[in-house]
Amino acid sequence: MQDLINLEEQGWQALSTGVEASKKFYSSVLRDDAVMLFPGGMLIEGKEKILQSLAAQPWRSFQIEEPRVISLSESAEVLVYKVTAQREGSKPYVALINSTYKLSGGVWKLVLHQQTPV
Repeated sequence: MQDLINLEEQGWQALSTGVEASKKFYSSVLRDDAVMLFPGGMLIEGKEKILQSLAAQPWRSFQIEEPRVISLSESAEVLVYKVTAQREGSKPYVALINSTYKLSGGVWKLVLHQQTPV
């Protein structure tokens, strides 16, 4: 469980640092067929398209709360948590998150990420 929590924290930290840090982190953790689902019906499919989309203003702060892991198999797990994040000059963003990871060659790879605002 802690491995996946650490990966999510590293992802939020990269998104808080800037575009280059975000691209570097996510290029190492995304599977080629990864999918991301965001509020407003935004669907981004494929590692390359996801990496191209990483141009948003960095997060100023984030807090992961109540993380838990749902094990699907020995090599597939879903991390579910609540996040409160904020960008400079914006209201806090609060969402329920789920990230599905698959173990491949001893490394966790992100397959599906979904955010549901609360």
